[in-house]
Amino acid sequence: QVQLVESGGGSVQAGGSLRLSCAASGRTFSTLGMGWFRQPPGKEREFVAGISWNAPSTYYADSVKGRFTISRDNAKNTVSLEMNSLKLEDTAVYYCAAGRLLGGERLRLPRPYDSWGQGTQVTVSS
Repeated sequence: QVQLVESGGGSVQAGGSLRLSCAASGRTFSTLGMGWFRQPPGKEREFVAGISWNAPSTYYADSVKGRFTISRDNAKNTVSLEMNSLKLEDTAVYYCAAGRLLGGERLRLPRPYDSWGQGTQVTVSS
């Protein structure tokens, strides 16, 4: 198991930016595929972005492609999500997730992840 702690959520106006971070501990970070998911109010959790454990391969939901960027720093055991041009529909609780040796299209699915953070609220207002 990996312990994940998200930070960086908050309130922002539409068109603004936020940067989420997730700190991991408890397992060799470089062996972890990492993902960001979100759960909008009244909706199910959905994939946002993922980054493979063994390569800088990244994956994005169509709704955030071109606006969000996921990155990892293996030296600091962190994964970040840079969110630009935020829209009202980006309002959600954002979760960081980790899966051992996880990569490729499987990053888009919640089931392969075995560790989840507690979530951080992002609220976009007009």
